[in-house]
Amino acid sequence: MKIAGIIPARYGSSRLPGKPLRDILGHPMIWWVYHRVSSVKELDEVCVATDDERIYRICAEHNIPVMMTSAGHRTAAHRLQEVAGKMEADFYLQLNGDEPLINTGAIAAAIPGEIPQDREFGTNIITEISDPAQVMDASNIKVVFDENYHALYMSRTPVPYPFREISFQYYKHVGIIGYNKKMLDFYKNSQPGRFERIEGIDTLRFLDYGKQLKFIPVPDCHSLSVDTEKDLDMVIRMMKERIEN
Repeated sequence: MKIAGIIPARYGSSRLPGKPLRDILGHPMIWWVYHRVSSVKELDEVCVATDDERIYRICAEHNIPVMMTSAGHRTAAHRLQEVAGKMEADFYLQLNGDEPLINTGAIAAAIPGEIPQDREFGTNIITEISDPAQVMDASNIKVVFDENYHALYMSRTPVPYPFREISFQYYKHVGIIGYNKKMLDFYKNSQPGRFERIEGIDTLRFLDYGKQLKFIPVPDCHSLSVDTEKDLDMVIRMMKERIEN
């Protein structure tokens, strides 16, 4: 069974243009992401996927496996689907290119013991929300699942609503998602479904069309994506502290 870790990386960002190439302690951000991801022994292959010549060139200079993809992909899943057409694997993990401190344990956890190939199938890491403010934050995507952690719904609003009971735990989506090729092909060849259009959550497309998405809980898995200069300064500070300690 071959597991591929794909790191989509784009240059354009409204808040932090060129962020995959921003310097962190002497190396571009994408270098840190790649080396952290490639340390996960469960991954058989790791590759950056980009449509930008600048990112491609820097990856090549740093001996980072990189694949040039078409321009105009609307989502990371679309870019992964193109990669899956060129790179054969049983499972593809989507790993954010703007998380230089990405949780390596969560990456390994996203790989299920059995990966069906006869139907569309995917996994999504989730974690408990401990801060009530995060429950109300629309940028934190709350998830609902059955007793076997099969996805039922995802929302920017607090779900389920505590009407009759308050003794339950909220969970949120973490941006580590796995797909077999059938799932990626379905995504490319389908249109946004009803709830995806309402909530603005790409992953809801699978639930809109009744595809199997398995949630995998990981304790204290809180991602830190670099979207602003402030985020970048925080990551640099955290890395310095880790190195010093």
